Amino acid sequence: MHSVSLPLTLPIPTSAPAKKDLAAISRFSRFSPPAAISYDAASVPVLRPELSGDSAVAAYWDYQFLFASQRSETRDPILLRVSEGSIPADLPRGIYYLVGPGLLSDDHGSSVNPLDGHGYLRAFDFSGGDSVWYSARYVETEAQREEMDGETRRWRFTHRGTFSVLRGGKRVGNLKVMKNVANTCVVRWGGRLLCMWEGGDPYEVDPKTLGTIGTVNLIRDLDLEAGGRHRRTGEWRWLWDLGIDVAAHFLKPILRGVFKMPPKRLLSHYKIDGKRKRLIVLACNTEDMLLPRSNFTFYGIYLSPSLMVILSWKQRKEFSVEDHLLIHDWSFTDSYYVLMGNRIKLDVAGSLVAASGMAPMVSALAPDPRQPSTPIYLLPRFSDDLQRDWSVPIEAPGQLWSSHFSNSFEEQGTHGGSGGSAPGCWYDWRSSRLDPAYMNATQDKEALLSHLVREPSEHWKRSADFPAINPAFAGNKNSYVYAATSSGSCRFLPHFPFDTVVKLNCLDGSVSSWCSGVRRFIGEPTFVPSIGGKEEDDGYILVAEYEVSKQRCHLVILDAKRMGEANAVKAKLEVPRQLTFPFWLPWVLD
Repeated sequence: MHSVSLPLTLPIPTSAPAKKDLAAISRFSRFSPPAAISYDAASVPVLRPELSGDSAVAAYWDYQFLFASQRSETRDPILLRVSEGSIPADLPRGIYYLVGPGLLSDDHGSSVNPLDGHGYLRAFDFSGGDSVWYSARYVETEAQREEMDGETRRWRFTHRGTFSVLRGGKRVGNLKVMKNVANTCVVRWGGRLLCMWEGGDPYEVDPKTLGTIGTVNLIRDLDLEAGGRHRRTGEWRWLWDLGIDVAAHFLKPILRGVFKMPPKRLLSHYKIDGKRKRLIVLACNTEDMLLPRSNFTFYGIYLSPSLMVILSWKQRKEFSVEDHLLIHDWSFTDSYYVLMGNRIKLDVAGSLVAASGMAPMVSALAPDPRQPSTPIYLLPRFSDDLQRDWSVPIEAPGQLWSSHFSNSFEEQGTHGGSGGSAPGCWYDWRSSRLDPAYMNATQDKEALLSHLVREPSEHWKRSADFPAINPAFAGNKNSYVYAATSSGSCRFLPHFPFDTVVKLNCLDGSVSSWCSGVRRFIGEPTFVPSIGGKEEDDGYILVAEYEVSKQRCHLVILDAKRMGEANAVKAKLEVPRQLTFPFWLPWVLD
């Protein structure tokens, strides 16, 4: 028997609410799925026809089903039906992996934020030509093994996670905060498939069977190798550094011994330097989340000649800056690592409530409004930059919250200096909240929503996030950026979830887009270069489509060159209804 867990937050509406009730409708459109009701997959109700269209009732159910848990696994691959079009002949054949949270609600009344949901890895295998096979399995992390009963297959959440509060589990005194669910990004490197998470070691998974092999000590051995920390120097710098070092000395045993946090927090977003055939990852010191200093350690990991193992030939470079920053994504150029910092501060009142278990641990942090600018750090990759002091950031006007980068590159300026561009997505944080998912509920929507950052973004004013480019242009000048965005066609979910893929021409500012349609939403787009393609946009956009009104998922293949045209969709692959998976984002191509 397959079961799907459906989160329900409000009494089921039977008719569209009046205008005065719109605020209540917007409150449910957040990233916090509540207690669940489990259904047999065969009996999951399809919404009645009268719920179709742009209504508050349809929006309510659409959002609920978008974050419905999926407990079923497919160890034996299933042949997918091509419901529209055909597989392009010049689409590279291989396996496309998608990872994200699969389980958001347990069997004892607790639900978690999707960021704390157990990692669910899916594989779309195109290696058979026009036949596409689908398989899906949970990443068997230590937390997954503890929270799922192997015999009964029932779940009980015991770890709080960073973004959640347990309703049916232990709250007060629960020190199980670090919950490595391996649900954020997936990368294939050196013949190994790694599922990444924001704050811990990646889990290695068999690329064929999707069976979990175990954790990979990707960076700790590197810390044994000599590598100097780059710090700012000054007459009184030693006194400041001494004070921070003393505070860190007392924090480390608490964070590592009591809360079981690792010495370094490995970020989930990685980069691939194709020119040097190098995988680059970034780690931060765990105690930096609570201190007015940030340490960033970059690791360059090379391929082995046999493509079967990750070698010990690596590059390590560490920087320390005098800013209290929270970093999720970053980028690189040929000479620099590029960080757009999100300034934060310790929220004392929030820390006390979070420590009690009555609020998520992330409540201990808040955006710092004291500086009306956003720091951008250019950190030298290979040698100290003699042109400028890297420890002094470029201060961009306005308080922005950087979420994702599309790319950065260098080009010679009119005076011989090197300039750069880092189009990405940001939020203008005028609220103290660290959750961007309330975008449908905010009063000053246009000021708080995520947008593409770059001059041509003047041509696209709607909220957008999760930018992608042709991976061959990473670190080099690119002409096109693709991103998930909203058409704004749904009155009750006007900004999120996204339902459109937009193509931004960075040279002339023109835009073109493809919309999935009414009551259909999309995840993060990814660009796959076509076989034999010569131009930057010769390739395809792969994106998961969630047809929530029918509780179905599709893998959509878009022609990147034909974005905005009627024939942009080259193929749609239908995932069986009983295997519909929750909304999420990250892709990788093998």
